[in-house]
Amino acid sequence: MANNPSRYAQLLAWLDQHVIRRLYTERVRRVILQSLPFWVASILTGLVAVGYERVFSWAEQLSFTWLRTQPLLAFVITPVAFLVAWYLVVRLAPAARGSGIPQVMAGIELSTPVTHGRTAYLLSVRVAVVKLLSSVVLLAGGGVIGREGPTIQISAAIFRAINRLQPAGWPQLSRQIALVTGGAAGLAAAFNTPLGGIVFVVEELTQTHITRFRTAVFTAVIIAGMTAQAILGPYLYLGFPKVTVSTGWFLGIVVFTAMFCGFAGALFAKALLWINNYRRRFRTLTQKVAWVAGCGLVLAALAYFVGADAIGTGKPIINRLLFQNEHNTFWYLFPVRFAGMALSYSSGAAGGIFATSLSAGAIIGDGLARLAHVTPSDTNLVILVSMVSFLTGVVRSPFTAAILVLEMTDRHSAIFQLLLGGLMAQGAASLVDPISFYEHLKESFVREAMAQPVTKKKPTEEIEIDSD
Repeated sequence: MANNPSRYAQLLAWLDQHVIRRLYTERVRRVILQSLPFWVASILTGLVAVGYERVFSWAEQLSFTWLRTQPLLAFVITPVAFLVAWYLVVRLAPAARGSGIPQVMAGIELSTPVTHGRTAYLLSVRVAVVKLLSSVVLLAGGGVIGREGPTIQISAAIFRAINRLQPAGWPQLSRQIALVTGGAAGLAAAFNTPLGGIVFVVEELTQTHITRFRTAVFTAVIIAGMTAQAILGPYLYLGFPKVTVSTGWFLGIVVFTAMFCGFAGALFAKALLWINNYRRRFRTLTQKVAWVAGCGLVLAALAYFVGADAIGTGKPIINRLLFQNEHNTFWYLFPVRFAGMALSYSSGAAGGIFATSLSAGAIIGDGLARLAHVTPSDTNLVILVSMVSFLTGVVRSPFTAAILVLEMTDRHSAIFQLLLGGLMAQGAASLVDPISFYEHLKESFVREAMAQPVTKKKPTEEIEIDSD
């Protein structure tokens, strides 16, 4: 790269030579050179997150439209979309499959002087582009997926690319900090949840002490989130549902709901792992194509008989339950969504499980509230707790789940109930499997990346960011 610098690197070098050196002392210049690439990456992350959200919403509405007008098309469009989305991944970037969070976790683990060359397999720009295309195709065809996990992988790829495109001689922040910061910025921009992005880093992405990278994470979350807000406005992902916070005997319902949903979320994660392992038995191209097409056909049948509630992210279902007081969901909607999530994920295409897990939890919470004859004023709180709890059962990040739902709804009065729900769900989920879904997949991606050939690069200067 030193012999053939990119235009981006040339621009940064010119800026340093003609502006920064003339205006600032050497110490201040060094701080600016450390931070400038991260500022650029954060702005790009915000822009990409907004663009991805727009395209994702368009694809979901497209799937609702064709299913509503021509439901029989599901038996053609859905299998074809599954095959196309899967083929894009298999042919162009195998590491683009699935959620994207395990890939970022694996990339962070591999960000050492010895193994850092392996991260390109998991977090290259090519992987990010394929991730976006595959997930959009799958969703447009009726897939039951979310965009939050993919956004985190895409943003980590952006930060990695920007970190590598710095001019020769610039102080380069450590690769691990780049990926950790990218993951936080991606979640913050995807959900408009800055605190959720910070907590997610601490709880899920790394076990390293926060003082090593807190400045980078905080700055990236702020810049990426404000970039997204500049375009979309200060929106809430789920709006302002009416919530009445009750204590006393009602806490018993909260605890039971949390444990039930946490257990259900852990079972769902266990089912995904089992299906993932089973799918590896298929060796030939014919077997793999048959599996993917079969997943698409089964989901098509569910969509044909159940309707639009069987496909998509599930966000319309959450909005209907929280804001329209339509607490009359059919009992079979949860198993249908459960199956749709499993079929979509096991197809081998790209797609996340954050948003779909939240919708699955909301459906369970609505059902439990009706069984317990909870008053309408308390039902929304049960639904919010169940959303936190099911997501916790899947990803084992109770504080992240609670903070995400809190920031999505701005219901600060319910923070203690949401945190309690996350902790209870964590305990119940541990009975199913003490290791999280993402941890299982991370180890698989680490092995996969280590098996790839690596082109050796000239080493560059790395520094750790100031902890202040």
